[in-house]
Amino acid sequence: MAKKNTKAWSGRFREALAKEAELFSSSIHYDHRLFKQDIVQSIAYARQLVRTRVLTNIEAKKIVSALEAIMKEIAAGKAELLQEYEDIHMNIEMLLIKKIGDLGKKLHAGRSRNDQVATDLRMYIKYETTEIILLLKKLQTVLVDLAEKNLKVIMPGYTHVQRAQPVLLSHHFMAYYEMFRRDMGRFQFVQQESDVMPLGSGALAGTPFEIDRKELAEELGFAEISQNSLDAVSDRDFAIDFLSACSLLMMHLSRLSEELVIWSTYEFNFIELSDKYTTGSSIMPQKKNPDMAELTRGKTGRVYGYLIGLLTVMKGLPLAYNRDMQEDKEGVFTAVDTVKGVLSIFPGMLETMKVNVEVMANAAKKGFLTATDLAYYLVRKNVPFREAHEIVGKIVAYCEESNMQLEYLSLKQLKQFSDAFAYDATRILSAESSVASRDIVGGTAANQVKEAIKRARKNILHDQA
Repeated sequence: MAKKNTKAWSGRFREALAKEAELFSSSIHYDHRLFKQDIVQSIAYARQLVRTRVLTNIEAKKIVSALEAIMKEIAAGKAELLQEYEDIHMNIEMLLIKKIGDLGKKLHAGRSRNDQVATDLRMYIKYETTEIILLLKKLQTVLVDLAEKNLKVIMPGYTHVQRAQPVLLSHHFMAYYEMFRRDMGRFQFVQQESDVMPLGSGALAGTPFEIDRKELAEELGFAEISQNSLDAVSDRDFAIDFLSACSLLMMHLSRLSEELVIWSTYEFNFIELSDKYTTGSSIMPQKKNPDMAELTRGKTGRVYGYLIGLLTVMKGLPLAYNRDMQEDKEGVFTAVDTVKGVLSIFPGMLETMKVNVEVMANAAKKGFLTATDLAYYLVRKNVPFREAHEIVGKIVAYCEESNMQLEYLSLKQLKQFSDAFAYDATRILSAESSVASRDIVGGTAANQVKEAIKRARKNILHDQA
């Protein structure tokens, strides 16, 4: 005789679900982390069922009390969550029935796992986004502190990983602050997009019970309620927006990681990372490896993968809910863990690194970094820029052949290439002079970087989590 199907949806089925199918379709091994959201939602929903007369006040109080006890038991690891109940929603329902009997079976009236999970996931993303924003603020603060501390440090700026023009190290740090501020805005947008409550949409058509959705949303901390039940249960734009924000943040963290890796090489020697954030080699005693930065680079791909994965899941789904959408949560959870893990590492890694100021300064004096300044000097002497560019290119070639740097050229030598050069030409050839000349909003001059730091501190103070 075939084994009876004991699932909550088993009424029209004659046989039990195959064990391999049960294992394949179960999500409890990862969606268990939604237990708090699911129980808080269920408590609020139980109170709404009183106004519809599905539950009495006494029954609702019993359900709420039991759900609160279940939350504590799950948090303490005392409640057994079983694969046979598929997901966190059914596990909590079965625990409720076990605790208070048939009364627990009343709670699901008018509600579907479709609107239930959409509500849970929105609550989860809202909470985790707030946590990420707080961690981002800490990282921004560390970058601004480093910028203020290193206002006099000059380094080579790069394009194509070739020395280009001198910049302040502070300016470089503030570039990453700007990246992370854009990330902040994206996560704030995710909060707004997630702040819409789907509960009350049922499986796809809404609920026939007269619950007050606005009151329910207020109790659950949502700013709005969804306006179309079909869209509400099938929408995962907010999760895609979250993964997109995480991907861009990880891209910025990976770029910074790449610089830390390069800068800490023997060849660059711009910085030395603390022992606290590096590891050694099991075979080469001299090694000091920037593993935390490297792992950040590596973990970036995992977050990208889940973004592409969810976009691919959603691209061909007809309205409304489809089981494919079960694939949304694992990627979100992994992205949360990855992003929070990286953000918890970076402030300490940056705060404890040693900046080799003299090495940076010496590097800024080599590689003809003020060649553009020399071309601009000629432009101010009414030489067309393209001609000035060619003249200075020839000067650089001359310096290479003579094994000398631009700043050591005499006026006599400069005049060999153009009569437009005068006595003041040699004054613009130092890295310090080049940096100071970029005194325009967004430029690398110390005055501008100080203003950027001031704006940043104000923004960090006022950006809301």
